[in-house]
Amino acid sequence: MAPMVSFVFFLFLISIATGRAQAPKQSRNITTGFSIHPTIDPTSWLSPSGRFAFGFYQKNGNGFEVGIWLVGDKRIVVWTAFRDDPPLTSNVNLNFTKKGNLLLRTEQGQEKLIAGATAAAYASMLDSGNFVLYDKDSKIIWQSFEHPTDTILGGQTLFNGGRLVSSLTEFSTGRFHLEMQMDGNLVLYPANTGNTPGDAYWSTDTAPCGNSKCQLVLYLNNTGLLAIFNGTSLKHPVCDGGSDNTGNTIYRATLDSDGIFRLYSHAYDDSGNFNGSNTVWEALKSLCEVKSFCGFNSYCTYNDNKPYCNCLPGTNSSFVGSGVSLGCERNFPEAGCRGGKEINATFYSIETMKNMHWKDRPYAEASMSEEDCKRSCLEECNCGAALFDSQGISKLCRKYSLPLTFVRRLDEGKGGFTAFLKVGTRRIKSGINETVHTPKKPLVVVRKTAIVQILLMTFGFTVFSVVSLTISGLFIFKSRVFRYERLLENGNVGPAEEITLRLFTYNELKRATNGFKEEIGKGSFGAVYKGALYKAKRLVAVKRLEKVIEDGEREFRAEMQAIGRTHHRNLVRLLGYCAEGSKRLLVYEYLSNGSLADLLFRAPMRPDWNDRVRIAQDVARGILYLHEECEAPIIHCDIKPHNILMDEFWTAKISDFGLAKLLMPDQTRTFTGVRGTRGYLAPEWQKNTPISVKADVYSYGIVLFEILCCRRNLELDISNNDEMILSDWIYQCFLAGELEKIVKWEEVDKITLENMIKAGLWCIQDEPALRPSMKSVLLMLEGITDVSVPPCPTARTT
Repeated sequence: MAPMVSFVFFLFLISIATGRAQAPKQSRNITTGFSIHPTIDPTSWLSPSGRFAFGFYQKNGNGFEVGIWLVGDKRIVVWTAFRDDPPLTSNVNLNFTKKGNLLLRTEQGQEKLIAGATAAAYASMLDSGNFVLYDKDSKIIWQSFEHPTDTILGGQTLFNGGRLVSSLTEFSTGRFHLEMQMDGNLVLYPANTGNTPGDAYWSTDTAPCGNSKCQLVLYLNNTGLLAIFNGTSLKHPVCDGGSDNTGNTIYRATLDSDGIFRLYSHAYDDSGNFNGSNTVWEALKSLCEVKSFCGFNSYCTYNDNKPYCNCLPGTNSSFVGSGVSLGCERNFPEAGCRGGKEINATFYSIETMKNMHWKDRPYAEASMSEEDCKRSCLEECNCGAALFDSQGISKLCRKYSLPLTFVRRLDEGKGGFTAFLKVGTRRIKSGINETVHTPKKPLVVVRKTAIVQILLMTFGFTVFSVVSLTISGLFIFKSRVFRYERLLENGNVGPAEEITLRLFTYNELKRATNGFKEEIGKGSFGAVYKGALYKAKRLVAVKRLEKVIEDGEREFRAEMQAIGRTHHRNLVRLLGYCAEGSKRLLVYEYLSNGSLADLLFRAPMRPDWNDRVRIAQDVARGILYLHEECEAPIIHCDIKPHNILMDEFWTAKISDFGLAKLLMPDQTRTFTGVRGTRGYLAPEWQKNTPISVKADVYSYGIVLFEILCCRRNLELDISNNDEMILSDWIYQCFLAGELEKIVKWEEVDKITLENMIKAGLWCIQDEPALRPSMKSVLLMLEGITDVSVPPCPTARTT
């Protein structure tokens, strides 16, 4: 054993010194000025043995990617550049420029840097699978081994603090990551978690070092030994799966798309021909042990020894993405809540499941009987499920809110608990909650003459009502038309505005704004000008739209009418519009007190605590109306203090809603850059995933924190780096139980402050499914529902 370990140490030392190593003599050097294309030979640069290639490979579907792969009977990708970008077309090329940069030039002429180093003289694709750039003295100045994606190869090191991220079937970023932690522990986590011990589903449990100079790293040598090293000493063997010392076997450790870390071997004969692949080792034998293998509100179980995901009772499968179940949604409506208790608990029932297990943090835990546990979950608003532990001395009941994560059904006798799941007795049909009732038979038989009398009276009353309503309707219609005409003549606008939107001509609005002279703001869609209508008796704000669809005037007018039908005290009122050729203008009510951004960030005095609480609730009510109370849900897409205006009574009103559909088609690729503001955009904007109303919920969470603290989410001039990002700092204060730091300059209601902070942390969860609806957020802010403890919003916060 001792000679083998010494040999391993020798290989390890060579790996550590790669930054100073000389270029191998047998490598095929690539000089500056060369380029390759996806469809013109050569499409890649090969290693000397031809086992590895760097260049363009075709994806399973259409298009190409840039990466490194193992050449064999089936291509095995070990490294990918720009793994989350859309597939490349055939009209691209990869250039190793004269300046020593490796650039990808796209079809649109955009240059994307893959590897850049000062004075790179040449490059090589090595037989180890490492793509390397050298300087003129043949020293390595960039290498792919230092930027792993989901794989490390023989001779490669995953350094302290490094990570591997799993890939999906098309090699984009997957749902799991492997961390070589600073404490020396090698741990597997699901994506979008806080990297806490409760989130981990596999680890080496490596004992930490005894001194600060210890640097534990994961190293895979060329004979298949996968181990954690401290300097030159073996600290913790992970797998010693190799036995081939001839150099004819390539070893690869990969975090696969299913979340399991595996070691593979790929054999070649003495002539260099590929002989096949084998799985040498895997961290877990059961896919049900992988947290997040099944999505929210679903559980992992087995059928014929094959793992599969089932929805929990009371939920239905929501959708599937990339071949992976992303979870289940509740299939019954809420009955309503008051004081933490269900208004009518008869709308619910409890289903029991044995041998269940999950790792969520309960919002409540107490000793009680099994029947009391079931009944308390049925009656409480926040309770979606409960776990009853009957194995200990004290019978524990743990209650949880939905969604549930990391749920498994264990085999009999494997330590599972009894689960109580709340399900609905009502069904959802066409958006209407229907309760099924069994009609009772009448107790009295009505005589035939009585039925005739009732029918005659009903008919007479109906005729009289129809005639009366007709006469009244005609009278009201004529009086309102007359009043509307008088209002337009006199410029006295009031309730008549609500009848219809006014269609203005361009010249009318040009005169009203004095030639668009007084600009009062500029937003994502264009500039806003102050104007006056009806003989200067009504001030208005006129927005000139830029980069909107120039044709389709009928569609534009239909969209304006849809926006005009929205009416809420917390929305800026649209009074009319202009659509002449390419000219598109909107006419809004004029609000005299500027924006919420002016009030929070630039006013000489901060609004007091009660005013800030009221403003936060006003904004929430406005977004709730857009999401749930309009004829069709409206996603604002740009909630921020600059788009929230204050009227003369300091009531907050949301502006620019419903305008996202008006951008030119060529703006969709840069939509976030055009409209979004750094710090307010939900993470899904960066992932090319469908945007839902939950994107507005995320933005509202950031705005809520800004309202609480009267400062921007991102402040670069703060001396304490921990406070630069407001949402991160608030979460740190919440974890430490130091909420008084957030508003240390005034006296506030501590219970209200805590509820608002917890509501905001729920809003800014990276995972959209974890964010509450705006209705739930408003109930939290008003103190009507209890707010459960939120998880870490994002791994970055930790």
